[in-house]
Order: sequence, then structure tokens, then C-alpha cells
Amino acid sequence: MSTYIASAKQVRHNFKASCSRWHRKGALPDQGDGTLAFQRLRQQLFTPIITPGFKLKREDKLFAIGSCFARGIEAALVGKKMEVLSAAKEFDSFRTRNNETNLGFTNKYNTFSIYNELRWALDPAAEFPRESLVDIGNGIFYDPHTNPTLEVVGLEETLRRRSIINLVTRRIVQCRVVIITLGLVEVWRDKIANIFVNTTPIPEALRSHPDRYEVHVTNFAQNLANLEHMHSLLGQFGHPDVQVVVTVSPVPLMATFSTEDVVLANTYSKSLLRTVAQEWAAAHENVHYFPSYEIVQNSDRLVAWEDDLRHVKGQVASHIMSLFLSNYLS
Repeated sequence: MSTYIASAKQVRHNFKASCSRWHRKGALPDQGDGTLAFQRLRQQLFTPIITPGFKLKREDKLFAIGSCFARGIEAALVGKKMEVLSAAKEFDSFRTRNNETNLGFTNKYNTFSIYNELRWALDPAAEFPRESLVDIGNGIFYDPHTNPTLEVVGLEETLRRRSIINLVTRRIVQCRVVIITLGLVEVWRDKIANIFVNTTPIPEALRSHPDRYEVHVTNFAQNLANLEHMHSLLGQFGHPDVQVVVTVSPVPLMATFSTEDVVLANTYSKSLLRTVAQEWAAAHENVHYFPSYEIVQNSDRLVAWEDDLRHVKGQVASHIMSLFLSNYLS
């Protein structure tokens, strides 16, 4: 089914919008207040025209899940004194490697791991697969559904952390606004537990269980199905007026596990997730796409990226958060 259908009358109206044209004959490229795309793309920080499908209310509770953009939104909203239930105090007890103190260990990098956490927390029939926990020796266990920034610990502490993650994730049902950030399509699968995991298994797990894991370059249908399952869970168990903001992380792959050039693999990954997000938003009135990916990709590269061309500079991250808040916050 088409993602958008318009009558000839509506098309004429759309064509008059200030953001509808890339170029017009005779237009000056360096006109500072120009609305044509070829003018706006000359600005150091790209500012797209955003039409929010709803407005955040001061009393709203919010939950952010997904990759690092979700953490940025959390911080920005907490700074605006909003109630963000995914930024939970219970996580303060988690020990991290290298004394990291932010909530990066809550990042979920693929649609499979996001869906997993939601169904374990919300669906009474879904149980966390304890067989997916990996014994790496000396009484230490690894939870592949978390992030490698977490310190590996004993079984009791691993299960305690898992129960806290589940407890916090269940709070999503209280939230009118859910923010989901999509990151990767290259996903590791545990063949023994028959489940996809969050990130590349840590070296200790791969060494002790060399034949346990395999990589899947997942496709459009798989990722869209995961998002549809999430929508069903939120519809069944979530807030009666739940509004979902979906976005795609601009951060590229660190490396590819496929045979492709990493640049080509990254283009496939981001293109697929971008179109999945569009398809999902078009199918549901309460799902809204936010263009964080386009903001970064269409900003001046020297301004947007750190020297590794992978991490977004603070100035651009602040620009993204400012655009989100100015468009969505009442």
C-alpha cells in the first residue's frame, strides 16, 4: 500500500509549501533566508521543516528506548523538567566498565532487542530466556541483551539487574510519549537460545562459545514486523493515548560483519531503517517520524562530525534536541 495518496487539488496545495522545492530558476544560492533546498543545504546546520503530529504536555510522562539518540532526548527532556521514566534511579546501582556513569548501557541497537525488552516486560506469556545468559567461567555470567559497557558479574547480580531492567521497562505503560531510535540491521543471533541479541557478544563469550552465535543482515520485512509487534504491545498494554516518535540514529557502523564495504553496508542499514520508519509512521496515526538522521547527514560535514566521522559533535546534537523540543514541546 502507498505511504501517501493525494488528490490533484491537494498536490497543488502541497506544491505551494515553502519546503517543497529543491531549486527555482533565478534563485540565488546564498540567500540566507531562502526556503529552497539548495539554499537551506548551504547552512552549516541543516534545519528541516517539521510538522509534529502531536504536542508534548508538561504533565506527560515519557519513555525513550533504542540507541544513543534516545539517551540524548532523555537528557534534554530531563533538563526541561519533564518526567522521563526510562532514566531511572534504579540504574545507579549498576556497575559499569571503566567507571562509565551515563545510561549508555541501556542502549538497544536493533529492532529485535527493543522488541525483546518490551515483550518480556509487557506480555505475560513471554518469559526472559535464562538459557541465553552465558557462563564465561569463574562464576561470571554475561547478559547479551544488555550493553558491553556493563561489567560482567555473577549470576545473582546478573539476574538482579535483569529484574530491574524489566521493572523499569514496564513503566512504559504509564507514558503517553514513547521515543524509539533505530540503529542497526546487522544483528547477532544466539543459536542455542534461538534468539537475537542486542550487540556483538563480548570476546569472552565468543571465546568460550565459538559456535554459539551467528550474524544476520536483517531485511525490511523482519524489521517492520518487529515494529508492528511493538505497536501491538503498546496498544494492548500502554497508555490509552500513546504517541510514538521514531527516529534513525545517524551514527554509522563501527564495522560491518558482512562482505560489503563498510560504507555500502552502512548505507543499506540506514536506508532500510529509514524506509521502515516511514512505512510504520504512515500506517499508524500515533506514530511520528523525527528526522535526526537527515539533520546530521545534510549538515556541513566539518561541523557535524568528530574526526572519526562517526560521532556527532555536541553542537549538532544540541541542534537536534533544540529542534525536537521547539517542535514537540507545548
